[in-house]
Amino acid sequence: MKTRALGAEGLQVSAIGLGCMGLSQSYPPIPDRKDGIALIRGAVERGETFFDTAQVYGPFTNEDLVGEALEPVRDQVVIATKFGFDFDGKDRGGLDSRPATIRKTVEGSLKRLRTDRIDLLYQHRVDPAVPIEDVAGTVRELIDEGKVEHFGLSEAGVRTIRRAHAVQPVAALQSEYSLWWREPEEEIIPTLEELGIGFVPFSPLGKGFLTGKIDVDATFEENDFRNTVPRFDAEARKANRAFVDLLERIATRQGTTPAQIALAWILAQNPSFVPIPGTTKLHRLEENIAAADVELTEDDLSEIDDAQIEAHGARYSEQNQRMIDR
Repeated sequence: MKTRALGAEGLQVSAIGLGCMGLSQSYPPIPDRKDGIALIRGAVERGETFFDTAQVYGPFTNEDLVGEALEPVRDQVVIATKFGFDFDGKDRGGLDSRPATIRKTVEGSLKRLRTDRIDLLYQHRVDPAVPIEDVAGTVRELIDEGKVEHFGLSEAGVRTIRRAHAVQPVAALQSEYSLWWREPEEEIIPTLEELGIGFVPFSPLGKGFLTGKIDVDATFEENDFRNTVPRFDAEARKANRAFVDLLERIATRQGTTPAQIALAWILAQNPSFVPIPGTTKLHRLEENIAAADVELTEDDLSEIDDAQIEAHGARYSEQNQRMIDR
């Protein structure tokens, strides 16, 4: 597996990481714990070194799973996790990035991850009730104490990124980015390039849609996250099939799969972009990893840009959209 540096901070990771959330929630059926551990260890064996989790996934169960899976190879991998939610107080489930909460929950993350330091610690969502300078300052203290190596933000807007970066250099921003969600190109990505901040796109396969395996008649289990996403309504799926048709044309020429073209497109945008597709299946993991070796031609890239396909349907429910800082 090729490696990449996440921004000017020099954090070296595999060109494609593994988003681990789906091993514990959101995309049922959820695999047995032993199978989740086997998948993560299989990723390590195949060259992946970058693993993404969060306190809220479960909550807590995903960190515990990742910690057990990676404990035998801890010094060979980069673990990213996230803070930013209230797990104990009256606003349980709401945003909470108060310094005391950050410190308390990071101690929990360290225990669950079975490690003495977190390689990349993100604020999961921007908390409007807490100045970002206080958040960045707290993480800076944790870095000084050796409990954290690098600071990251997730779904943060330009103003927040700049304010945080002025207090503690931001190594990476994690946000949704794919062929059917290119909004970060407008302001976010130029800001990251200016400041030397790496970019970690989540949902790089459009929550599975860009693989071509989800048609208009597909149904999801009752507690599948995609049931809440307007972009997965039947009519939206029908209109968004244009993305899959485009990917399939290029994949046929390349002798690859639509998913591999979608990931290769992200990798071609910037050498500091590191997508983190998630999966629960070993053969999909291998398919995703192989995308790192797919070389898109200038004609391929031009065809994608010239298509100018507009996605139909919002990417989040109104409730989830309210947590996005822009």
